[in-house]
Formats: sequence, C-alpha cells, structure tokens
Amino acid sequence: MAKIYGMDLGTANTLICHKGEIILRAPSVVAINDADREIVALGPSAKSMLGKTPAGITAFRPLKGGVIAEYEVASKMIRGFLEHVEAFSLFSRPVIIVCIPHEATGVEKRALEDAIFEAGARYVALIDEPLAAAIGTGLRVGAAKGSMIVDIGGGSTEVAVISHGGIVSAGSIRVAGDEFDEAIVEYIKDTKNTLIGIASAEELKLKCGAAHPAFDSGFGTVAGRSLLSGMGTTVTVTAAELREAVAEPLEQIIASIKHTLEFTPPELSADIYDYGIMLTGGGSRLRGIGQYIEERVGIRVTQAKRPLEAVCRGISRVMESEGQMGELLRYRSR
Repeated sequence: MAKIYGMDLGTANTLICHKGEIILRAPSVVAINDADREIVALGPSAKSMLGKTPAGITAFRPLKGGVIAEYEVASKMIRGFLEHVEAFSLFSRPVIIVCIPHEATGVEKRALEDAIFEAGARYVALIDEPLAAAIGTGLRVGAAKGSMIVDIGGGSTEVAVISHGGIVSAGSIRVAGDEFDEAIVEYIKDTKNTLIGIASAEELKLKCGAAHPAFDSGFGTVAGRSLLSGMGTTVTVTAAELREAVAEPLEQIIASIKHTLEFTPPELSADIYDYGIMLTGGGSRLRGIGQYIEERVGIRVTQAKRPLEAVCRGISRVMESEGQMGELLRYRSR
C-alpha cells in the first residue's frame, strides 16, 4: 500500500509529515553543478553555501513567492527530500498532499503537481495553504463562525476568513519574511553605503529586528563591503533602524489584511472582532509583529504556538480525518 505524506513546500523551508509526525524540516535550498544541473548539496548543507559557492556551482532557492520558479531543480529537490524520508518502496510510490497559495494561478498549480509527479509521486493532492494553516493552529474551521488566519511565510503572506470548512474571503501577496531580509539589505545599502548578503540580513533581523518599538532589542553589527572603498567593513544597525527598514513590507501585509476584511460578510466580521486573528508562519517570528498588526487593524491578535509547523500539522490532521474532510482534497494520479 502506498504511503501518504503531507508536504509544506515553502519558499524558505520544507516540512514533511507522516502518520501525525513531522519527519523532515529542511531549508528549501539546493546547490547545483552548473554544467549538468545536478544537485551537489541539499537542505542545510546547501543553505550554508549561499553566497559562498566556487565557480561552477550555484546555490539558490528553486521556489519564489510560494510557487515554483525553477521547475527542474525543484523536482530534484523534492525527490531528494522524499528519498531522505524513505518515501519510496520497491513496489509503490508515495501519495503526496501539498499546500499551495490560495491565489496561485492554474499554471502555478499544475507546475507544482507536475514537479511532484516528476519527483516520483503516484498521486498528488493540493490543499489551500491558509486552510491548512488554520487547521494546524487549532482553529475550528468547520464551525458556523468566522475565523481569520494570517500566515506570514518566507515568500508569501496568506490572509483568509474561514467558515463552514471553506474560505469566504482571502488575500495572497508575495510579500513575507524574504522581503523583510531584502528590505534590510536595501536599507543598509542606501543609508550606510554598505552591501551585505541576504543571510547576514536574516541574522540581523532575528537578533534585534522588531516590528513594534516596545520590542526593540539593542543593536547588531554586520560585516559587508563598503560601496565607497570597495573594501570589507562592519556597520552597526540599531533596532529602530531595522524597524524603519521593514516598514514598507509590513504596510503591504496590513493592507492585505484590511482588504480581506473589507470583503468579509458583516456577520463573519463580527465573529472576527470577537475572537480575533490567528497569526502564524515563519515570518510571524519577527518580534512585536502581532502587537503591530493589532494596533493597526484594531483586532486582537493571537500568535500560534508553533508557527513554523502550522501548515504541515494542518495537512497531517486532514490526512488523519480524510473521511470527514475528503472534500478538501482532489487527487491527480500519474
């Protein structure tokens, strides 16, 4: 009998679950040989090579904005992850349930399915990412009340109002944790005439970045290249400066939340004001982001306990109760 796996194929990280347990957590990064396009490193080892590869090898993420950007490499990466968890057996290929951004196009959905088939899957089913995230955080999505989920990932932010097991109104923007890092790179370039790498920006964000002044945490020092002298240098960046750097992508997320609320039926809006917003996803780990959203939108915000795992745990729960929730899944086979 074919094994069934759930996959949260994210821009920044990939998680795989099986029988109610998360069995793989790995960066969605590959390093390839430029000559034959074969993978030479995968996951953590490939991430450590970002920006540091020798000639002939390129390390990068084959997904962008929550969807596949490099089809062939993404398929090989998925195959590598499935082999790592021993998903293949001599006589069967696995069944994969994978999340997809709510507003992904038909072409993007088909590309994801085809990449997973190419990786060796026998059946593939897609599930809306915000719905999986809501289930994974414990929201009662099947109830006759409105629940709002804001899932800030690495490449996209998914906002959705859910009732009776379906999405009533939603917004999906390609702005999330990666854009925070890129904004920090640009800010330091513009204000300090220093070029730093994305990995350094991420470390700086995690160390002392915050969305709300009440969560400011000192300062950080980062190494880079001076744009004036061309030589290596170090600069000091305060928490207030980092907050200024990420202000624009944060505003885009706020605008998406407000836009989704505007298209929510009044009865469900009342529920959301009563029960609040559930915040999840890796990008939600930015300190103070919950309080920032709460003040800007005027609705109480609750942070998920394990934000990085919410989508994968939601897929796992769908797998466990497929008899009751089978309407969420539409399988394709090959």
